[in-house]
Amino acid sequence: MSDVAVSLLMRAVELDSSGRHVEAVRLYEEGAEGLATVARNTTNAAERNHYEAKVLEYRNRVKALKERMQMKSKGEIKEKICIVENSRGHSYRSLFGKYLDGNVSEIEVEEPYLREHFQLTNLVMFCELAISNCKNLKYINVKTTPAGADQLEAFKMLRDSLKNAKGVYLSVDFSEHIHDRQILLSNGHIIKIGRGLNYFKKVEKYCLGTYDFDFRECRETNVDILFLSFNSFVHIFQ
Repeated sequence: MSDVAVSLLMRAVELDSSGRHVEAVRLYEEGAEGLATVARNTTNAAERNHYEAKVLEYRNRVKALKERMQMKSKGEIKEKICIVENSRGHSYRSLFGKYLDGNVSEIEVEEPYLREHFQLTNLVMFCELAISNCKNLKYINVKTTPAGADQLEAFKMLRDSLKNAKGVYLSVDFSEHIHDRQILLSNGHIIKIGRGLNYFKKVEKYCLGTYDFDFRECRETNVDILFLSFNSFVHIFQ
């Protein structure tokens, strides 16, 4: 257990140093938990104190990283868009595709409801756009509320698909308290959609809009696209 924990933590430090903070957080957490188990099982007081001090150090780093990633800065408003009820022409590509570019290496999606089939397929559709447009994309982190075994299986399938197709790593954080709906891009843009990813209406079988979502009718919602300068935005992904 000690060797595994140390290996995870060493890799976390490497990722942290190279700016891969989403993945670093996950490894810090796993490694710190493993090291905490070692500390609990150690009878030597000096060794136990050493391990506990290291666990605290790594957990404090995780806390700092998460606080920075969760920091909500106002930023410059690039676009304000009102999607009118029953309007068309608002696929993800049309709405915000131009902000997904080669400067994006990490994406964080905060979406409270990813449990129904249509909600999960909307996430898949977003990921398809992201890996098509963002040639340097390495990590996607999703924050959502937990919804059981079917949801976990869906995330596992998407994680495997992203890794096998493009080498993109997907991580998922669950929280009962998430309410915000937004997409944070490491190129400085934040996409806030009132209804999140799920603003499309259902389409009848064999009708336009089945695959090209520019033909789909939409539910009314507001969209704000913000830009943070590098010096401000770097705090979110550090």
